[in-house]
Amino acid sequence: MAERFIDRETAEYEERRRRRAERRAEHLRRQKEREKRIRRYLIIAGGSVAVVVAAVVVLLVVIASGRSGRAKAKEETETLIELPPETAESDARELLYNTEPAGQTVVFGQNGGGAPAMTELTEEEMAQLEAEKKAAETTGAGPLELNTEADENTKDIVSDVDSGYAILVSLSENRVLASRQSHTKMYPASMTKVLTVLVAAEHLEGEEHLNDIFTITQAIEGFSYDHGCSNVGFSPGERVRVEDLFYGTILPSGADAAMGLAEYTAGDQESFVAMMNEKLDELGIGDTTHFTNCIGIYDDNHYSRAADMAVIMNEAINNPLCLKVLSAHTYTTTSTSYHPGGIQVSNWFLRRIEDKQQTGVVMCGKTGFVKESLNCAVSYAVDNEGKGYICCTGYAHGGWKAIYDHVRIYTSCFDSALYESTLRVAETETGDPEGGD
Repeated sequence: MAERFIDRETAEYEERRRRRAERRAEHLRRQKEREKRIRRYLIIAGGSVAVVVAAVVVLLVVIASGRSGRAKAKEETETLIELPPETAESDARELLYNTEPAGQTVVFGQNGGGAPAMTELTEEEMAQLEAEKKAAETTGAGPLELNTEADENTKDIVSDVDSGYAILVSLSENRVLASRQSHTKMYPASMTKVLTVLVAAEHLEGEEHLNDIFTITQAIEGFSYDHGCSNVGFSPGERVRVEDLFYGTILPSGADAAMGLAEYTAGDQESFVAMMNEKLDELGIGDTTHFTNCIGIYDDNHYSRAADMAVIMNEAINNPLCLKVLSAHTYTTTSTSYHPGGIQVSNWFLRRIEDKQQTGVVMCGKTGFVKESLNCAVSYAVDNEGKGYICCTGYAHGGWKAIYDHVRIYTSCFDSALYESTLRVAETETGDPEGGD
């Protein structure tokens, strides 16, 4: 009987994962179409600059030759431009900076000078292009610079949320939708590991190095044990693939994997932590977030804010490798002599929250817990229209509280009527979800 239940549960899980993959593929397809349209906009914008430059040249020629009259000027500015087919695939920004872009033959009337031929756009078309340009100011899943400052339209976090700190940011609008003490100092616990994998990913010299081998040391094992950290379960002397370290850092929140990733990347923990703080400065949050370790162990100098953790998550989901790791529900490490069948690990935040959501999908997530921070979590979700959001919460009184806080915050944004009708029921689960912190 138990086996049939497990098989059914697995089948249902695989079906949900398939549907999520389809939605993500559709989201990426729309994004590519949007990028194509913005290239067209840039080409048109480049043509406009060329028109102005050509007009000035013609005016100087007319003055120097003593010619006058509007008819003459119009005749001199007639243009012929030949664009080969591959021009549309080239970098359109060249049109903004080069007077003679590579691959183009420009003929300026009979005496030189002129401008690219253009088709006049209607007001509706120009408005559409402007809207597409604004939408294309994002790379990957989120904007290049995430805005975490509240405005006059920012709402308070819904009252049913237990967390003391919280923020919800719309990526498509790049504005804070709801907030609760989001700029107050807090301890990030294992949410720290989002930055750990981000820094490691940015310093990885090509995807082929995911197959590099790192040997887990006794020092790593001892440090993790002494500090009561959650682990993947690697053994001292075990030779582990770097890719396994990435997944092991996030899914079970493994301190052994995080420390291995740090040493593989920088040679030692101290150098890697310095790299982490350099990244914080680069993100513009170095004054309000500072890390002393790559794991999230409590230290009074290891602190952040809910708003800053949203910035870190936004940067991570714009990194393809980080996005892949943070969105994985399960993963099995490579077979070794210590673990011939590998070690299966799970992101329990994602696996638990998907059963509680009735609208939208949480794509990525990382939790954390130390007694000074209580339960915290940062996640990235997509609504039913494919728009992205980042939510971060801190100081919730239990693992299930943190999960339900994210459900309530997203649902109140995605479907306020659904939130009012279904989410004011007290949860039945007690204690903390199984898995890493």
